[in-house]
Amino acid sequence: MQLRDATPADFPAILALNHTFVAVLSPLDEARLIHLHEQAAQHRVIDRDGEVIAFLLTLREGAAYDSPNYRWFAARYRQFLYVDRIVVTASAQGTGAGRALYRDAFRHASEQGLPVLVCEFDTVPPNPASARFHSALGFCEVGTQTLEGGKQVALQALEIAMDTPLSRASDP
Repeated sequence: MQLRDATPADFPAILALNHTFVAVLSPLDEARLIHLHEQAAQHRVIDRDGEVIAFLLTLREGAAYDSPNYRWFAARYRQFLYVDRIVVTASAQGTGAGRALYRDAFRHASEQGLPVLVCEFDTVPPNPASARFHSALGFCEVGTQTLEGGKQVALQALEIAMDTPLSRASDP
């Protein structure tokens, strides 16, 4: 597995992955992906034998992004690294790909001197796998909100400190 920066050549695979898991993400079309890619603090993929099996897209404060979850964090944190989306193919789940992407985000936030890594996951409809995954990484709930259409999310934060589970995590 190779962790690397995403390129426009990866966009079809990224869009397909997002579409597969859209029930627990937000919709993404090519124009929106290009917009997010251009603003991303990180846009990373894990490539296995030429196939994108996972991706992560993060944004810093100050991005021109209309996500209500991103705006929630922007209203409360002066500096942060926001995980907009992370997706791992079903066949690669449990292989350490998600942890590798989060370690990379943690490392990036730490190198940039950012105090917190933030994200959200659905609670209605429930996403218990994501809840367990983020809890195991040390994320804590800092708020909740209900979005248009009735979707509810748990807003999560992980303070950047050298003793977090991510800084001790072993390679996949």
